[in-house]
Amino acid sequence: MMSRLPSSRLASAATRARAAQTAVRRITSPRSLSSTTAWRPAAVTRSGIVQRRQWLHNLTVRHASFARVIPKLAMKLVRLPAMFGAALIGGAAYLQYQAAQAGTYAIDMFGRAKDAAVGGATGLLEGAGGVFAQMGRGWDKTKDDARSVEMPQWMRDIYDGKTEQGGGHGGEPNEPKHAGMGAAGAGAATVGAFALDSEGEEDDRSEDMAARDDQMMMLTRKMIEIRSLLQTIGQSESLTLPSIVVVGSQSSGKSSVLEAIVGHEFLPKGSNMVTRRPIELTLVNMPKAHAEYGEFPALGLGKVTDFSQIQKTLTDLNLAVPEKDCVSDDPIQLRIHSPNVPDLSLIDLPGYIQVEAFDQPTELKTKIQELCDKYIQPPNVILAISAADVDLANSTALRASRRVDPRGERTIGVVTKMDLVDPVRGAQILSDRNYPLRLGYVGVVCRVPQESRSLFSRGSANIMNAITKNETAYFGSHPDTFGSSSNLTVGTPSLRKKLMHVLESTMSASLATTSDAIHHELAEATYEFKVQYNERPLSADSYLAESLDAFKHGFKGFSNQFGRKEVRDIVKRELDQQVLNLLAQRYWNKPVENLRPVDTIESAQDSLESLPKADPENPLWHLKLDASTSTLTKLGIGRLATSITAQALQESIQDLIKGSPFSSHPFAVQAITQASENILRDLSYDTSDELEICVKPYKYRVEVSNEAWKRGRDNIADVLKNELKDCDGATKALEEQIGGRRRAKDVVSFIDRVRKGEVVLEGDGVGGAGGFSAALLQKGREALFLRDRADILRMRLVAVKSRQCSDPAKKYYCPEVFLDAVADKLTSTADLFLDAELLSKYYFQFPRVLERHFRQLDESTIERFAREDPKIRRHLDVVRRKELLEHVLKEMDSLRQLEAREKRHSTRGTQTDEPRKRRGWGIF
Repeated sequence: MMSRLPSSRLASAATRARAAQTAVRRITSPRSLSSTTAWRPAAVTRSGIVQRRQWLHNLTVRHASFARVIPKLAMKLVRLPAMFGAALIGGAAYLQYQAAQAGTYAIDMFGRAKDAAVGGATGLLEGAGGVFAQMGRGWDKTKDDARSVEMPQWMRDIYDGKTEQGGGHGGEPNEPKHAGMGAAGAGAATVGAFALDSEGEEDDRSEDMAARDDQMMMLTRKMIEIRSLLQTIGQSESLTLPSIVVVGSQSSGKSSVLEAIVGHEFLPKGSNMVTRRPIELTLVNMPKAHAEYGEFPALGLGKVTDFSQIQKTLTDLNLAVPEKDCVSDDPIQLRIHSPNVPDLSLIDLPGYIQVEAFDQPTELKTKIQELCDKYIQPPNVILAISAADVDLANSTALRASRRVDPRGERTIGVVTKMDLVDPVRGAQILSDRNYPLRLGYVGVVCRVPQESRSLFSRGSANIMNAITKNETAYFGSHPDTFGSSSNLTVGTPSLRKKLMHVLESTMSASLATTSDAIHHELAEATYEFKVQYNERPLSADSYLAESLDAFKHGFKGFSNQFGRKEVRDIVKRELDQQVLNLLAQRYWNKPVENLRPVDTIESAQDSLESLPKADPENPLWHLKLDASTSTLTKLGIGRLATSITAQALQESIQDLIKGSPFSSHPFAVQAITQASENILRDLSYDTSDELEICVKPYKYRVEVSNEAWKRGRDNIADVLKNELKDCDGATKALEEQIGGRRRAKDVVSFIDRVRKGEVVLEGDGVGGAGGFSAALLQKGREALFLRDRADILRMRLVAVKSRQCSDPAKKYYCPEVFLDAVADKLTSTADLFLDAELLSKYYFQFPRVLERHFRQLDESTIERFAREDPKIRRHLDVVRRKELLEHVLKEMDSLRQLEAREKRHSTRGTQTDEPRKRRGWGIF
């Protein structure tokens, strides 16, 4: 819509208009029209002739105005560089070309009307509409092209329809400067939102009305923001602001109404029931936005500009509800930002059904009704959708609203498919007295028409203009029924206006009680914050930082306690077990596998009982000791010592976690454990290989000093004592399983006699023998093995402490001492290397890896981490609730300031003869 011209330009425009009108009179004189009277249809009345003259008048005046602008521009361009002048002349020439094209199109339409006697009047009106549309697009494109070029302010004023300020304008000298800006800028925010100044409806609002609508949109946006904040607070039904709840049957056109308001097809569609969850739709008007997009706050998908993708996402989220559950009350939050939508808060619900299909659950109808009843409770506004071809008495939406709103004070009736019934019948529905609604009915035709393929096609950008144009064409073709004199509200633009005003007034009425509830909730939250938490501020970030500092402090204490000595004890203890295993394999008794007699001569040759008296050069004992030493040194001490040290470190980290604040956080436990494992795994590869190289000389020669031998004697004596204790403990446990010590002794005695040949068995005794079962004989063999092992351990303890084992030269008589001395040398090398290569690097890397890992976490992960602890979650809820309530109160203060500003503006306005009514909103 063009801005209003100042008074200095109105005079020149009037002069040009009179000149053009004279030319039009010549063209439309009786002599000029005498040749056309023959084809004029009888249906064309005098009003049609006046409309054609007015149309020709506007065309000629606008054409002449464009032509006269070019010389003025050329004079102004003397001051500009050629580059900017060329761009401006090009834009003006394009505008002149658009006007010429419109004139050619008009002449062509007149020619067609001359040949078509029946459709002449209709063709003339359509041609005029096409001319206006083309001229408007040309004017807008020219202005946009001109604005994209750098130019001085005086040239911008020419393109914006302004002239230089002179002394002869008709305005008041002391009129505030912002008054003119309010007229131009107030409507800018609501033109797109209300679908005004489009192909379907002209913006005929006054300056005062446009400013009021703009202020109303700002108020509604503020209240919607407050509503979103209150939704995040929750926990109280009093902390809510109303929304518009859309209800209707599945065939009533509910989705089409919402899509017409938004201007895009985005709701899920399908042959079966697709909408299974409430959709909380928040429309955000953005006048300066160049693109429309949607957001799913709970999903974090970012800005989605493709509305077909929004439709697919909504379909997937709805179909995720199992059919056996019918519907879910878990809402889907969707925000749509666009310059073409008003600020609204809508809730779309599943459509009512009359009868369940054969493949639908029997309780579907009841669950849909319960879900809708939950949302249409006060203070929400009910948008009851009904089809025009269905009697209002059968409207499911109206029946549901009557249950919760019997007086019809917060229900808006929307009648869809108005073009499917007779206009008179449609008017009767909209003015129905049997089901009166205080907010009234609105008739709409939300069906998207087929694309027009004429010269002036609307394109495929947005369905809003197409729907509005289609509605205007339908309702405009019945002016007596749906005209302004009928007092009926029809069309989607009128529905948008009504929704905006109703939502604003409903939210305003709820703000006062909501404000009191917020003060009450804030007082409770402040008291709890002071008494239970001593006003200690806490956030997820600060809690994570404190927890990490506490864990690192505990880790530093552990690193000071776990060093080379602890590594030596771990490695030596493991090698002691390896020495015992070698002794058991090559020196000690073997398990009793069967009940066969034993060859006493063969068993006596390698019995430890004969070792103290054996020949020092006997190859049997040399072979056994050399083989045991080789096995011990080639055991893979690098891998073994590194793995058991790393395992000990990992177990210590788990103990640290249990004593730290991270113990109640599975996410943190997993992250710390994984970080420790990764570091140890990386360090273990190189450390084990390098340690093998360090112990390689021991695989070929081991020299034991007297001091090392003495330490070996003392240590192996302790090891043998512990082994004897374990053996005695196992024997007692086995005796209890057999049935007591005496019974166990009887079984062992029987097996001894069999092995000595004193008792001859028939067969191998698998099924039992001597009155003992096979299972009891198996336990007896184990007891016999433990008895012999204990006897050997006692004998070797005496041998190790004897004088014969006091000299390293007697190593073949004392293999236990020599193997322990070798294990001690391996341990000394391993603990030195592990302390330098594994522990020091691990202690350096681990805290830094943790610091880096936790610093890279996003806000949602940190929030989830902090809320894993119930106590911290409660603390965070109290702090967050208190902060949100304080923020909401600040937003309400801004609403008070907005109302006060409106009051001041209304009192400073132009005074009329009658007292001006108070225009405050009366929120508080």
